[in-house]
Formats: sequence, structure tokens, C-alpha cells
Amino acid sequence: MNTFKKTALLAAILSTPLVAQAATSSELQQEINALKKQNKMIMERMDASMDMMENKKSGHGHGSRGTTTVGGYGELHYNNLNGEGGASDKTEMDFHRFVLFFGHEFSKDIRFFSELELEHSLAGDGADKPGEVELEQAYIEFDINNTMRAKGGLFLVPVGIMNETHEPNTFYGTERNPVEKNIIPATWWEAGAALSGEFSKGLSYDLALTSGLDLNTADKIRSGRQKVAEARADSLMITGRLKYTGTPGLELATTVATIDDYTQGQGTKNGATMIEAHAVYNTGNFGLRALYATWDVDGKTTGYDEQSGWYIEPSYKISPKLGVFARYNKYDNQAGTGGAGDTEKKQTDIGVNYWPHEDVVIKVDYQTQDNANNADQNGFNIGIGYQF
Repeated sequence: MNTFKKTALLAAILSTPLVAQAATSSELQQEINALKKQNKMIMERMDASMDMMENKKSGHGHGSRGTTTVGGYGELHYNNLNGEGGASDKTEMDFHRFVLFFGHEFSKDIRFFSELELEHSLAGDGADKPGEVELEQAYIEFDINNTMRAKGGLFLVPVGIMNETHEPNTFYGTERNPVEKNIIPATWWEAGAALSGEFSKGLSYDLALTSGLDLNTADKIRSGRQKVAEARADSLMITGRLKYTGTPGLELATTVATIDDYTQGQGTKNGATMIEAHAVYNTGNFGLRALYATWDVDGKTTGYDEQSGWYIEPSYKISPKLGVFARYNKYDNQAGTGGAGDTEKKQTDIGVNYWPHEDVVIKVDYQTQDNANNADQNGFNIGIGYQF
């Protein structure tokens, strides 16, 4: 605090009735000394507060100079599904995800991103603790020039519509769609290095060399995620994506990911390759999402050598806060059987999203399944989610 402010504050204090009512010069001096002592304490506290405010404003803390940001998202689900054909009923309330983001900008060219997630509210040993604590992002990004960036660490694989953008207020339906969940499989993260940039306005690319799947004992793609937890890295994965966003409201993208040995040196060397393509189009109040993904997995039997799926999802915004959607999903983790093994799964979802705020959403939807083995779960889901 500057001298002028301190002098003004002292003058205000010395002009209080307490001082004016002092009976003698001795008493007056005692009052002045007491007020000076009190004023000194006030000045010290105010100076400390000013320093804290300046540090917060500039982003300075206990770490390096820069700007630190905090954010997050979460979602609560209620599922009421009737099991048929051997499928189990599902009637439960679950705080599915609680996520915190932490970021830091070291300089205008170097920054840090991270995402820490608690799934199903409670993590630990035992059936009564179904959750997991997961580190889904933790990487440093560097600007190489105006059109190229590099990053290293743990990050989301650049594939699909939802894998990189999955906050609950950004998609329709209480649950994430089953195609991207079971085939891609979102949410999917690996560790390594990546290069991203733009060829021209509206045409971008991503190229990554990372850890990969371990399908030595697992058959389904989702079960092969290692989540960078002491992940075997005998064979690394290469992922490349091209994305077009040059037309307002339109996104077209395709991703190829390949690994030479999905057993990670534990068995007979076999490779796996995924091809994914999608389109997102928004014009006025109308929206459309469509996605196809397929895996070619060498050496797998009982149909797991091919795993594929697709979905299409039209939506319409009745108002800025209210939207309706319908989605048809079809996927098969044993598509190599050629339809002979009753493994294909189909699901139709219809529902409504209500956004009381752009970062807060309430969802209600109804799902019906028509699976080849008749093991269906039909019913409704309700959710509430947020991001900040």
C-alpha cells in the first residue's frame, strides 16, 4: 500500500470519536499509541492481502510463475432397465464420474494439462468399492510454430467423436454411446509423444507414437486397455488422424491406429489395426452425428479377429435450452463369426436434454435393445451433469 493510502487511513482513524473524547494529553497520547499499534497491524494484514491478490492475479503460487487453471466435470446416473432373455435387471443410482482438471501455463509456448477421475464414487478393494481412481491426462504441450504443436506424457488417443470431448453437457443421452465405448474404446488414453498441426485452414492432423493394447489374454478391445499403469511397451502403437473443419458446422475425420504385436511379447506375435471415420454436422437447430469403427485383429479365434460398429444420431434443438435426439447403434465384438454366433448387438435411444445453463444438463432417455441372443435390457435412464 502506498504512502498516500496509509496516511489517509491513519487520518481517518485519528479522527474517530474515541480520540476526540480523550480527557488529557497523557490519555490522548496513550490512545494515539494504541491506535498506531493497531494501525500497524492493519497495514501489515492489508499489505499481505495485497500481495496474495497480486500473486493470484499473475498466477504465481508455490510453483513456477505462470497461470494455473482448475476445472472439472461430473455426472450422476439413474438406470431403470428390465433384463430379458437372460440379461440382468439394472435399477441403480450411481455417481458415475467425478473429474478434476488441472492446467498450468509455464509460458506462452509451453503448457501442462491433466485430468484426474474418480469413477463410481468409491475406490478400493472389495465388491462394495466398485470405483477406480484414474489419471486420464497428464502431458506437456509445446508450440513449435503457429501451425504445429508437440506433446509428451499421458493423453487421450485422437480418435472418434467422444474420446477427447466427453463432458456430459456436450452430448445427448445419459450414458455414452455403446459403439464408441465398446469398439474404439472410449475413454482411451495412452502415453508417449504426439505431433499436431494444420496443413491449411480447416485441415488438421495428429500423429502419435504411444503405448498400446495388451490383448494377450483379453479378447474384447476394451479389455485390452492398459491405462498406462505399468503398461507393457514391447510393441508401441502408431496413430494418425486427419480432420476437416473448413465448412461452418461440419467436422469430418478419420483415424488409423496400428500395433505390430498386441501380445506385448507374451505370445505369438500378432498385430491389430483400427480404422475409424465420423461426421458431425450442425446447421441451425438441427444436428447429426455418424460414426463407423472397425478392428482387424490377427490371430484371434471365435470371431474376435474382427470387431466393428456404427451409429447415427440426429438431434434437434427446440430452444437453446431444450433438445431432443434419437440414436441407432449397432456393434459386434465378435463380428468375425459372420453372424453365425448370435453376437451382434443393436440399441435404439430416444430422449431429451435440458440445459438450465450451458455447462449444466439434465437428461432423460429411453433405450430398447434387439440383440441377436435376445439378452436385452430395455428401460429408461436419467442423468444430471456439469462442467466448469
